[in-house]
Amino acid sequence: MYWEDIAWAAEEGRRTGDGLGAFLPLILILLVMYLLLIRPQQKRQKEHQRMLESLEKGDRVVTSGGIHGEIVGFKEREGTVVLKVADNVKIEISRSAIARKMER
Repeated sequence: MYWEDIAWAAEEGRRTGDGLGAFLPLILILLVMYLLLIRPQQKRQKEHQRMLESLEKGDRVVTSGGIHGEIVGFKEREGTVVLKVADNVKIEISRSAIARKMER
């Protein structure tokens, strides 16, 4: 009877240990997704936000729509930027619509 109790306890221990082992692949998949997808996207968003905050008059930029222009002013209250796209042609765009800053 004693050996049967030991065998039963060992069997129960194996069954409960399998529960954690079954979740290990799922945990690893979630970790890999975080490292390959979510974290790099957050890094790009932070870099884009820093670029938007560092914009100054005279910077040449490209909008997300592909318009090239030079910053001639800001309207902080509305969150917009005034771009000069040609002689005597100025447009007002949302600050968040600026995709990148061009090198001078």
